[in-house]
Amino acid sequence: MAAPDHSTSGTDEIRGEARGTAPVPLSVLDLVTVGAGHTATEALRTGAELARLAEGRGFHRYWVAEHHSMPGVASSSPAVILAHLAAHTSRIRLGSGGVMLPNHAPLVIAEQFGTLEALAPGRVDLGLGRAPGTDGATAAALRRTDRLNEGADDFPQQLAELTRFLDDDFPSGHPYARIHAVPGPVQATSPGGVQSPHRPPIWLLGSSGFSARLAGTLGLPFAFAHHFSAQNTIPALDLYRESFRPSAVLDAPYALIGVSALATDEEKEARRQVMAAALNMVRLRTGRPGLVPTPEEAEAYDFSPMEREFIDSWNANVIHGTADEVRSGLDDLHKRTGADELMLTANAHSGAVRLRSYELIADAYGLPAA
Repeated sequence: MAAPDHSTSGTDEIRGEARGTAPVPLSVLDLVTVGAGHTATEALRTGAELARLAEGRGFHRYWVAEHHSMPGVASSSPAVILAHLAAHTSRIRLGSGGVMLPNHAPLVIAEQFGTLEALAPGRVDLGLGRAPGTDGATAAALRRTDRLNEGADDFPQQLAELTRFLDDDFPSGHPYARIHAVPGPVQATSPGGVQSPHRPPIWLLGSSGFSARLAGTLGLPFAFAHHFSAQNTIPALDLYRESFRPSAVLDAPYALIGVSALATDEEKEARRQVMAAALNMVRLRTGRPGLVPTPEEAEAYDFSPMEREFIDSWNANVIHGTADEVRSGLDDLHKRTGADELMLTANAHSGAVRLRSYELIADAYGLPAA
């Protein structure tokens, strides 16, 4: 089978259209966080509600991220969650931000996302990362090996294999030439009535220069994790743009950045929520992952000087406050980075707080009413 032609449809899907007064498209990154006193079932229910809200308010895409062995993050199976979200939405783009490629056989990912494309034709993104999305022991359990660097080092080869499976175009004589990822590319019809095979566009994700350079060299869209690697954002984006080579997917670079952003009705409440999320990060970074604590627990917690230093550094990159303050912070970040899209993640103990945050930000940018 010939490789899918992404020259038109792929670019249209990747390049969103800004709504309201937003300077660039706004999107959602959902970690499906579970707060203390709540359950994964409640978090997943909130995720579906948030996806519907995002669609109704004109956000461009909705991604979920693969994490493992973290009680406060219920997104260990992005493909399963995305299938659920596809049944609850009809227009918004859905995708992974991302699937950690070294954790999986490329054929399995091709089958999963081929299935998603069949369920929601023309609105599925496949974002790929090369980190494990967890600690070393859990990564070893996922990969059935303790040679963890091997998967990361082989990332370009794994990516090439996955792309072949998605396109169903291994050359004759290749050991996998007779193997097909089913469902394979779906038949998409262009405005002119021409049918061509179509599969989810691939994005590369990163928090350093490796994926930035690879995405640029391959002419793929790039998503950078500004929300936990802010010091590397501009160097990585510069490297991506300098390395970019036009491809059948994109004729010019396209970079989105993940941003921690939380809006509340009152600035004081935003600070309370952000401190709870920061305490959760302290525990995660010190090998004590758990459910996202309540703001009250964070207020009562006795932070050590080292923990306080970490908290101050972490919260410096979380845009939070009233809706107008968050909009101002996002606009400034866009000007500094030149990102083509901002993907917002709202980390808070309560699902209601997260939903309210996206409503407030949508209002601040004049996005369409639901």
